[in-house]
Amino acid sequence: MATPLTLYVDYRSPFSYLLKDDAYALERDFDVKIDWRPFAVDLESAYGGTVDERTERDWRKVRYSYMDARRLANRRNLVVRGPQKIFNANNVHIGMLFALRAGEQVFRRYHDEVYERFWRRDLEIEDLTAIRDVLITAGANGADFEDLVRSGEGLREYTQVVAEAEQRGVFGVPTFVVDKTGELFWGTDRLWLLREYLERPA
Repeated sequence: MATPLTLYVDYRSPFSYLLKDDAYALERDFDVKIDWRPFAVDLESAYGGTVDERTERDWRKVRYSYMDARRLANRRNLVVRGPQKIFNANNVHIGMLFALRAGEQVFRRYHDEVYERFWRRDLEIEDLTAIRDVLITAGANGADFEDLVRSGEGLREYTQVVAEAEQRGVFGVPTFVVDKTGELFWGTDRLWLLREYLERPA
């Protein structure tokens, strides 16, 4: 029986983007099933408040973080361009949940396109129409997605997912949770530890 894992990601996190293909590889290399879930990182708290409130020390932290992300991205021939503001991720994360319900193929197409285009600064993730169009291209029903968002039901579901993540101890992304034990593995540099865990005899 496949080992269930939950993976919490934020489309605004370059490190979530950089882990994406490694997560796909886990399902190829091990008998695991990953349950992808969106998580809203508190970017203002993590990086010193709003853009206008950040100190020079806060900006050094931001600049270094993106420098590291670009180094890792360059090794994979990926583009990571730092966002020019702190984006609201509600629509794009609700889109993730909607794509998941539409099936694995739809989710993968949506997931890949959102990440690639956002980090090239080619996708406005706050724009409901832009996210709807990505879902349509991926094979989902765009009108149903718009109804879900406008009714408020999408935000309620997403808020519940984030609250459940926090109850499980999630504080950042990307974070894997081993469902049967509750053990957490946070960050791209902990993937080798998760692989060691999965290699242990059951």
